[in-house]
Amino acid sequence: MDRDKLMKMASAVRTGGKGTVRRKKKAVHKTTSTDDKRLQSTLKRLGVNTIPGIEEVNIVKEDGIIHFVNPKVQASIAANTYVVSGTPTTKSLAGALAGQLLWRSSSHTAKLNTLELAQPTR
Repeated sequence: MDRDKLMKMASAVRTGGKGTVRRKKKAVHKTTSTDDKRLQSTLKRLGVNTIPGIEEVNIVKEDGIIHFVNPKVQASIAANTYVVSGTPTTKSLAGALAGQLLWRSSSHTAKLNTLELAQPTR
C-alpha cells in the first residue's frame, strides 16, 4: 500500500488529534428527536398533568373524525392546553356515527335522531 492511502485510512478512524487511540470504525450516535425534547420541555413549562382512565378520544373535523384508542391525555386548564398522543385512525363522519349507534340503546337512538333533525343543514 502506498503512503497516501494509509494516511487517508488513518485519518478516517482517528477520532481525536495526533496521538489519540485509533478505532476500527467511527461510532455513529443516533441523534434523539430534538422536536420531541423541545415539546416535552414546553409542556413541562405549561404545567400539564396526565389525566388517567381515558379509553378513547374522538376529535371531530368537517370532513371526518380522528379517533384515538387508549391515548395518553395531558391537560393544563390554566393554559387552555390539551395534549392527546397515541395512534390515530381517521374515519368518515357517517361511518363513525353508524358505529356509535350500534352500541347505543334504542332510547339513545331516538334522542340522537331528534338532535340530528334539530341541527340546521349546511
